Amino acid sequence: MSKKTRQVQVGSVRIGGGAPVSVQSMTNTDTADVEKTLSQIRALTVAGADIVRVSVYNEACADAVRALVDGSPVPLVADIHFDYKLAIKAVENGIHKLRINPGNIERQEDVRRVVDCAKAHHVPIRIGVNAGSLPRDLVESQGVTPESMVEAALRHVRILEKCGFYDIALSLKASDVRTNVLAYRRMAEICDYPLHLGVTEAGRRGMGNVKSDIGIGSLLLDGIGDTLRVSLSGDPEPE
Repeated sequence: MSKKTRQVQVGSVRIGGGAPVSVQSMTNTDTADVEKTLSQIRALTVAGADIVRVSVYNEACADAVRALVDGSPVPLVADIHFDYKLAIKAVENGIHKLRINPGNIERQEDVRRVVDCAKAHHVPIRIGVNAGSLPRDLVESQGVTPESMVEAALRHVRILEKCGFYDIALSLKASDVRTNVLAYRRMAEICDYPLHLGVTEAGRRGMGNVKSDIGIGSLLLDGIGDTLRVSLSGDPEPE
């Protein structure tokens, strides 16, 4: 039986709260190239993606979000690192969800600006923790472990909760399948935010599929997970 989690709304797709597990993928085009990016989004949709993520790493990408949202058959997620202004512009241009870690934004007032904008537009935020980029103090004190991954995620969660924001999804990805699975199991025990499953740096088709099948499949059998992405190197359609 699946663990009941909170529900977030990503465009027309519900995540958590008993909704069917949705499938995600991510483009690898230059997001600012609207035609190429939309072509890949449409191909991913035909292949079975319910939600597609695009990287928003500069102003040109953020400016392209409006055209991408208008032309996409599925909800879109903006993947943003560090620059809160890009998050705000993506939301104002219609993005359906953000992937951003608030602890990577230097100033609390800038986090508040992102949160206020996300609230106003009813846009959820996914916190994405990766075993390869944990805070130094956690790695030095605990190593790269399920416990340090969970603590890293909770640090980000506390920042958003302090701002009164709870429209949150979480991912805790590692390339080591055992670490990956144990981190998700622990997080599922202590919080009810919906979980985005995946194994990071799984590799190319073949071994990458095997690692992802074991990692994601075992969690789904445990009743854990509300949305998922199989991350493979190269063309995203096989994901």
